[in-house]
Amino acid sequence: MQVQWWSIIPFVTLLACIAVLPLVPATAHAWERNRLKLTVALLLGVPIAVWFIAAGAGMEVVHALVEYGQFIILLLALFVVSGGIFLSGDIRATPRNNTIFLAIGGVIASFIGTTGAAMLLIRPLLNTNSERNHKSHTVVFTTFVVANCGGLLTPLGDPPLFLGMLRGVPFEWTLTLFPQWLFVNLLLLATYYGLDRRAYAAETPEAIASDESQRSPLGLRGAVNVVFFAMIIAAVAFAPSLDLHAIETGHAAWHQFVPWRELVMLAAGAMSYFLGDRVARFELNQFSWTPILEVAALFIGIFLTMIPALNFLGQIADRLPLNRITVFIFTGGISGVLDNAPTYATFFEIASRLPGEPRVADVPEVLLTSVALGAVLGGALTYIGNGPNFMVKSVADAAGVETPSFGGYVVRSLTYLVPVFAAMALIFLTDAWLWRGLGIAIAAALLLRAALLARRHR
Repeated sequence: MQVQWWSIIPFVTLLACIAVLPLVPATAHAWERNRLKLTVALLLGVPIAVWFIAAGAGMEVVHALVEYGQFIILLLALFVVSGGIFLSGDIRATPRNNTIFLAIGGVIASFIGTTGAAMLLIRPLLNTNSERNHKSHTVVFTTFVVANCGGLLTPLGDPPLFLGMLRGVPFEWTLTLFPQWLFVNLLLLATYYGLDRRAYAAETPEAIASDESQRSPLGLRGAVNVVFFAMIIAAVAFAPSLDLHAIETGHAAWHQFVPWRELVMLAAGAMSYFLGDRVARFELNQFSWTPILEVAALFIGIFLTMIPALNFLGQIADRLPLNRITVFIFTGGISGVLDNAPTYATFFEIASRLPGEPRVADVPEVLLTSVALGAVLGGALTYIGNGPNFMVKSVADAAGVETPSFGGYVVRSLTYLVPVFAAMALIFLTDAWLWRGLGIAIAAALLLRAALLARRHR
């Protein structure tokens, strides 16, 4: 369906509400209520759905709602299961220990998903740092590393890569992104370590003494939820969902109408909730539905209002200067504001029309690499770029930890993420040694900055 530029106004309006309303004193308190978020999302999204249905493009709305349902069910299942696991104990909240926490999260994110890893680690990380006064940066870098950049290695790690697997990308292909994954995450961890050294030095003696005195060995409660995690991972990897293509063409068998994957996920979440350790969930983790309800309320509007935005993007694609670098920039930048899964799907289709060998799933491999890197890494640029981002913020807010506003988070992503992404793109996505040398120089400057921060505040 052909659309005009003004059709993206509802989407831009929703973004503006998310960014501005929490900062305006007159609306800040009201915006905390998920009912208001849902009302705004529906007021902006439903007219789009009605317009497309009336124009004969109702299947685009169906596709958006199905993808929204799949998206929310995956997040819901991982949220519920991770909420039943409690890492007990209290280790020292030193920069070294915090960095190790994030590094572990960055590794497991590719295997239990960025949502699962983020929800599993954010609570014990907050508990460990509960005696410290300066911990907002820890929440931000948990979002950077665990909720996004760590999930680059397998289709289980991040929804965009899962969409790629459904489109024919081999399961193991994403392992070829290991050098980029290692480069980005090591630079981010080095930066975090330097920042946390500075923050640790600014703590009061009372806070440090309290942290030192309240230590206990680490332990795990709710270990049965590991089985439910395995169920979700197996469902993502092997279980089919609705086959919309077969349904649309009238060739669907009865089992293609059944969302098997989502049913297994819901079953895993239900068993975790009703059969798991209730003390771990409700007393220790202080489990609340608020984070997932906030994501569900906002993203129904995002998925609906971005239908014309993605259509408009497809219309102007042939006018875009597309190569390895620009595909990475467009995919990453748009993923930050349109959610990275549908952005991946859009640029995957655009790249499939371009020439180039060798090809993977009928996409030039060099462009597929750019699309995958852009979608996964770009999802960290804003709170709405990837589902777990808002969930991490919401859990931290519920724990009484001050977190950046929408605009404040973007400032931090521009400060700490974008230079890392620029260095990675210049080194891995270009052939000219001049550009690679510039990327190496940027990486060296970032490491020097981290070292100076750590040294200055030793």
